[in-house]
Amino acid sequence: MKKIYVVLLIGIASIKGYSQTPTATSTPVVVPAAPTVQAKEWDVSLYGFIRTDYIWDTRKSAQVREEQLNLYPLDVALDANGKDINAVGQSNFLAITSRLGVKVKGPDVWGAKMSGTLEGDFFGNSETATTSTIGLFRLRHAFVNMDWSKTSLTMGQTWYPTFIPEVFPGVENFNTGILFNVFGWASQVKLKQNFTKELSATFTAFKEREFTAPGPGSQNSSSINSALPSLNAQLQYKGKNVFLGAGVEYKSMQPLTVSASNLVTTEKVNSSSVFGYAKYSNDKVIIKAYGISGGNMNNLVMLGGFTGTTTAGIQSYDPTKTTSFWVDIASNGKSIAPGFFFGNSKNNGANTAATALNSIYMRGLTGSRVVDNVWRVSGRVDFKKNKFRVSPELEYTAATWGDADLYGKATTNKKDVGNLRTMVSCVYLF
Repeated sequence: MKKIYVVLLIGIASIKGYSQTPTATSTPVVVPAAPTVQAKEWDVSLYGFIRTDYIWDTRKSAQVREEQLNLYPLDVALDANGKDINAVGQSNFLAITSRLGVKVKGPDVWGAKMSGTLEGDFFGNSETATTSTIGLFRLRHAFVNMDWSKTSLTMGQTWYPTFIPEVFPGVENFNTGILFNVFGWASQVKLKQNFTKELSATFTAFKEREFTAPGPGSQNSSSINSALPSLNAQLQYKGKNVFLGAGVEYKSMQPLTVSASNLVTTEKVNSSSVFGYAKYSNDKVIIKAYGISGGNMNNLVMLGGFTGTTTAGIQSYDPTKTTSFWVDIASNGKSIAPGFFFGNSKNNGANTAATALNSIYMRGLTGSRVVDNVWRVSGRVDFKKNKFRVSPELEYTAATWGDADLYGKATTNKKDVGNLRTMVSCVYLF
């Protein structure tokens, strides 16, 4: 037993002695330096969604892509037995609005942070009785942005400057409030200047390309023939809960360079518009509103266009005017978010009469009948879970049709028609 005690005492003494050894004689511990993290020169990311819609309408409407995008219900048209041939229901399943895009960030250029976007969907570009591009990939956005902190320059195809990405209807219908809210893309150069953190101004020069107005000449000829691009300027204020803006736009279109009587012509459709918008949001509600009034806004997928008056073999033009507004109120709920939309659009006609009805080039005119006004009300509920969303929506669109005069206005024999659209949209975002 004594031997055991002796061994324990020797062990304790050894440990105590080691613990008191000066640190200078200890073996140094080498800690490797943290590796240097190199900044990524390029950053490329994919985004988009897969979407399927079920649509059911109670009446035929002016539409695009197999009823996917409805504009306004068609006028009463009676058959030999006095029955309205447009008072029939229609339905469809469609997934052509599914979208794919890529965002790119690269090395700085001339002190500017560089980024770009390339985006498309499968909506196609045309649909006629004989040919269709439905299901084919369609270019939506293709632009580069140069950002110098307070000043930025955007070049390429993106939204018309009157379309405000921060303030557009939250409706589920793919029409995105079309006929009441402007829509479409244009090739452009846009300069944005930030005066303060909240206040900024943008100046845009662009050429119309999508949804151009009908009229003499080929598609987009009115824009190509015009040496002067369309010009847009606006001011924006962005606060914590409030987003406000207002702007003006001027454009000069030249439908023809040679008249129908083979004479050189430089006649143009000169028009202007004013618009304003507002958004309020907090953690419970989002309220948006938008209004626009101007001439020849067919390219924005709205009512209107221009009239033509022929004198001495040359046709001159005058824009038809349209006034439109909408309001959208929605919950900001994370899993369930109901919403409500109301919009109204009015055809105010032109100041100069056309030579004949076939010299009126505008959306909303069919034969001798023209749309006087359109209004729409809709209600929806978004059920959201992670990146998946299911949204049922009811939408009622009403239009007043009348006999057209030479100013492009509805005068007599007015009739009201309406279409109830029921739809369910399923979207998976990535």
